[in-house]
Amino acid sequence: MPHIIAEYSANLEDCLDVQGLVDDLHRAAIEAQVAELAAIRSRAARRLHCRVADGNPANGFVHIVARLRVGRSEEQRKNLGQLLFDAADKRLAEVYKAHPLGLTVEIHEIDHLTFRRNTLRERAENVA
Repeated sequence: MPHIIAEYSANLEDCLDVQGLVDDLHRAAIEAQVAELAAIRSRAARRLHCRVADGNPANGFVHIVARLRVGRSEEQRKNLGQLLFDAADKRLAEVYKAHPLGLTVEIHEIDHLTFRRNTLRERAENVA
């Protein structure tokens, strides 16, 4: 972990490079140095059914959640959040011109009781 999940309202697809946003967020998570590269997962989730503010169909949102295992300091979490926000804010510069838009970032700590398997490290070691 971390998992970086960018939810976005479907009405933004006409002017938002979603894969570009995912790539920017992934780079920001790497820069934050809160986890090794093999542990970082970034993705986007389109939200077709939503209502934003007064319900105007032009209104949109991007909501980013970073899910981390417990153990990072408050400063590390704050740094990650700021890097993610800055990356998304930059990516959305043109989108702001086309849509009233809300951008938010949340950092969630995941309980230590999780179940996982990661073979990505093994692959990275074999490639190197």
